[in-house]
Amino acid sequence: MRFGVIGTNWITEEFIRSGKEVEGFSLTAVYSRTEERAKEFAEMMGAPHRFTDIRAMAESKEIDAVYIASPNSFHARQAILCMEHGLHVLCEKPFASNAKEVSAMLAAAEQNGVLLMEAVKPTFAPNFRAIQENLPKLGKIRRYFAANCQYSSRYDAFKSGTVLNAFDPAFSNGALMDIGVYCLYPLVVLFGKPDSVKAEAVMLESGVDGEGSILMKYEDKEAVVIYSKITDSYLPTEIQGELATMVIDKINHLKKIEIRYRDGRVEDITQEQTPKLMHYEIREFMELAKRGERQSATNSHASSLYTMEIMDEARRQIGLVYPPDLPGAED
Repeated sequence: MRFGVIGTNWITEEFIRSGKEVEGFSLTAVYSRTEERAKEFAEMMGAPHRFTDIRAMAESKEIDAVYIASPNSFHARQAILCMEHGLHVLCEKPFASNAKEVSAMLAAAEQNGVLLMEAVKPTFAPNFRAIQENLPKLGKIRRYFAANCQYSSRYDAFKSGTVLNAFDPAFSNGALMDIGVYCLYPLVVLFGKPDSVKAEAVMLESGVDGEGSILMKYEDKEAVVIYSKITDSYLPTEIQGELATMVIDKINHLKKIEIRYRDGRVEDITQEQTPKLMHYEIREFMELAKRGERQSATNSHASSLYTMEIMDEARRQIGLVYPPDLPGAED
């Protein structure tokens, strides 16, 4: 599969290096807003073609699919443009700025008969399958608790007066979109959309959330999520059942998973997996496209939409507004 990449940051480099270790992957094109950066990145990563116009890349016939890792606020329009030219799209999390944009992306995928998948890589890991397969051992599940708090390397610059993309609402950014999504997406894949959402957050001077908490209610269980870009946490994730509790070291890495039973037994269900979780994500995407599938059963369109709807409601409650949310924003 011939890939073009949109975005020239560290996550794109990780994607390309991981992709080159997957059979059948080929990097053929790079897009950047400037010719200088496009040339530099294409030469560094070994891409034969470079573009400064996304439409030109989409029309070039040089690629079969695109990987989008641009700022969040650009995801929807770039993905839709590419899908309208018959390209499969693997788009970084969060899928878009809001659920309205996600719905437009899903409609474009359906109309153009292409594969569209959100790049949330932990849900494709062998250890996530271990979580799914071992849930019955927990008995009736009563609580999902996930923590993902990572002090951002860009926060020191923010405190010094420099607002980088990570803390700029113009790019649909902040802690929930960047960090909290890693807690929410697995929840939705495992248990579906909650019945209610209650959110609180600490807002920063730029207008985005620095950290926050979300309490969600299902008919017979609750989910608690805490996330942050301004503090660290060393808490594991837990899925608590009436018979046992599953303890997951980090919800975004899934390196170690244990089941701790009420009688004191501890069962290690950790599976062997590569530390490069992108391998699984890329392989899944390529296999789906080869089979003519239009979405992943794991990172499904419904999971992406439900996760974004949760984040929309949380943002509504904490007062976090992005330009695409405003009346008159581009449809």
